[in-house]
Amino acid sequence: MRAEKKFISAEYVSRLKNSPFFLVVDYRGLSVGQFTELRKRLIKVGGEVHVVKNTIFRVAAKEAGIADLGGALSGQLAIVTGQKDIASSAKVIKAYQAEFEKPKLQFGYLGSQALSAAEVRAIADLPPLAQLQGKILGLLQAPAQKLAALINTPGSQLARVIKAHADKAV
Repeated sequence: MRAEKKFISAEYVSRLKNSPFFLVVDYRGLSVGQFTELRKRLIKVGGEVHVVKNTIFRVAAKEAGIADLGGALSGQLAIVTGQKDIASSAKVIKAYQAEFEKPKLQFGYLGSQALSAAEVRAIADLPPLAQLQGKILGLLQAPAQKLAALINTPGSQLARVIKAHADKAV
């Protein structure tokens, strides 16, 4: 491998190791302006998209210890990586695909787990991470609130009974 290719491969190895996920999309048919718009939308959610040569990316994925992608890479591909959660980048790709019918999502990886295009679309349909965390917190707090209400109920009922007897006596 030539020195330039080794440098580019090392750059992708670094990107793959620093990103908790990557998505592979076929960008055929996107104009430069559309690709730039996709890039801007991904940057807003903490993602980035890079066009990469299939052979270089195959070597980089193997060196990063992700997987042997073998024949999975074909066509004109771009790789989406990011520092945040996969859902926000997947949402951008799904929305962009609905808008322009391109790029076509091929597959993805979350950690070392392979994801099909359907699984990535299912992740894109999930609510935002903050909303999911709020729901879980609400579920955890609900039993404590019910317990506090249950403990306070007999005391408040007893206080009402005593007050009612006091009102009758007067």
